Amino acid sequence: MDADEAKILLGFPPNSRPTPSQVKSAYKKKVWESHPDLFPSHEKPLAESKFKLISEAYTCLESGGRGGASSSVDQYSHVVRTGFPRAHGGRKNHAMIKVPFLLIILGTLALGGFNASRAYKKQKDEYPSHNPFLP
Repeated sequence: MDADEAKILLGFPPNSRPTPSQVKSAYKKKVWESHPDLFPSHEKPLAESKFKLISEAYTCLESGGRGGASSSVDQYSHVVRTGFPRAHGGRKNHAMIKVPFLLIILGTLALGGFNASRAYKKQKDEYPSHNPFLP
């Protein structure tokens, strides 16, 4: 989508330069006017298509009007494949993401195992079994 088309969809003149806060407020206003849940069922398909166009216009103006639909699709597919947007390093931060979770999991297992074995020993001391087949 072209930046001028996006400006027109959000209610700005084509030659204007709206600030990000103006773009955001215009987007919110248009979303409230055209949200598909506000329309009866027979008008929903038209409202959904208009809502998608408004969302695309907001994305276009939010990114500064630099990229078209193909670049936003490329960036979206990159994020879906890798889990990280390109602006934040892509796959380079894989270890930085995995290490904290790994530490949390290992710590939970270690502490949980320690508490479970302590509770088992305490119960075994308090209630000894006379059954030779039980530990």
